[in-house]
Amino acid sequence: MSKGPLAVRYGAPPSVAPEAGARSTVALEVENAGALSWKRDVFVSYHWLDARDNPIVWDGVRTEAPPLGPGERATVEVTLRAPIPPGRYRLAFDLVAEHRAWFSELGSGMLAQDVDVRPRSGEPNAPLPESYERAAHWEERVRAAHADGYGVVAGAVEWPRGLLRRAPRELAPYAPGPGRVPGFGAPLLAPSVLPGIELEPLGALAGLPAFAAPHDEPWIYDGRIVLRRRR
Repeated sequence: MSKGPLAVRYGAPPSVAPEAGARSTVALEVENAGALSWKRDVFVSYHWLDARDNPIVWDGVRTEAPPLGPGERATVEVTLRAPIPPGRYRLAFDLVAEHRAWFSELGSGMLAQDVDVRPRSGEPNAPLPESYERAAHWEERVRAAHADGYGVVAGAVEWPRGLLRRAPRELAPYAPGPGRVPGFGAPLLAPSVLPGIELEPLGALAGLPAFAAPHDEPWIYDGRIVLRRRR
């Protein structure tokens, strides 16, 4: 029975094995259970919830729904971006009529399942000029941030006392600090990058390769992750 003009009926819950912060694709069967045909403004999406159904990530990646008429059914390859950090979540598939409403807000149920989000895998790549070295705990903190789900990890730069000249002015934003800084505004210097991620190069800054922060990949700046200029 239709639940209104815009409604969906799902097939069996798909098998998912997501890694924190990473994209994956799952096959989801959907049926137009409403009275209106789905047009270009209808998308398949999802929410990440906690054990009490409180939203952790409400607006999931959109995947365009096929143009199904009432009663028609299709399988959609849905793109997922897993939440950060790893842990136990509820993954709830939902459809959205963009700029209008989620189908669940109109009385059509979501397809929810409990999911274990695993730590993100992949071997970091962080080339470093010979004039710099990694300070203590660099690798430990970089790997921990990648495992949490960040595909790109960057940190601070320390200019040791006793060098012939002072630290360049452009290194001022990179003074070592107490922890992670979401939305860091300066370029990322010699970041650690997981395989498959390409960054926009911005040249060099104080002898370190500089890159723009990615727009479509989780990233973090951590002032405890320190590169040190060699004496």
